[in-house]
Amino acid sequence: MHVTCTGENSCGVMAEADSGDVIDRLRDDRQGPYFCTTCGERFRWKRSLNIHKKLHVEEYLYLCSQCEKRFSSRYDLYYHMNIHTSKYMCTECGECCRSSYDLAVHGRSHTGERPFECTVCGKRFTKSNNLVQHSRTHSGERPYQCRVCDRAFSQAGSLNSHMRVHTGDKPYRCSVCDSSFRQSYDLQYHKSHVHSNRRPYDCRYCGKLFKTSKVLKRHVRIHTGVKPYSCRHCTERFTWPVQLKQHLLKSHNESS
Repeated sequence: MHVTCTGENSCGVMAEADSGDVIDRLRDDRQGPYFCTTCGERFRWKRSLNIHKKLHVEEYLYLCSQCEKRFSSRYDLYYHMNIHTSKYMCTECGECCRSSYDLAVHGRSHTGERPFECTVCGKRFTKSNNLVQHSRTHSGERPYQCRVCDRAFSQAGSLNSHMRVHTGDKPYRCSVCDSSFRQSYDLQYHKSHVHSNRRPYDCRYCGKLFKTSKVLKRHVRIHTGVKPYSCRHCTERFTWPVQLKQHLLKSHNESS
């Protein structure tokens, strides 16, 4: 199989078998007979296991030409490119998914359907693997252990992300300023908030616009008078952390 990406939103793939069928086999159905000897993750297909093994040696060789995200296999890259080609687009909100399976799962966010229920606490989930991961919170199960610092995780993906702390690997590079990030969502956040002039969050009191909901939330305190920072020595409260710090130093002779 060979992947070629040309133009703004195209990715050409040549394969002996139908590419859509191959990709559907790689979705998150990991209860099969093939398991990774490094982390214990199980797979239904041997090909999926072989692709997964590359994650443990940090082989992120396949680069998306649209968002700079890297993948360990050409199959994952092809799977990902469906997001940019809008092949599986939600008619409700316009979000683009990687496959028909992901689109069906995403649709539950609009319908409210949560078919998978925890037998311990009754909490419900849209995906079966989310239920499996949640169940570990009740049992305390953390089967994925870091070989460097012995930290343990309930999910294989969390372990893979954690390993970058030790390796220093930052595979997600910004095409505008060359900043690098360990996680793809950190890159997306960086590009949308640092290099974009979009200010989608508006104050309902004065109409002022902000880039992030966090900054808007801090701004709203000016209008509401909310003072979330309290002094542990007296009843004084403050709007901003710097005000609390100044108060501790001046009134209680505390420098930190």
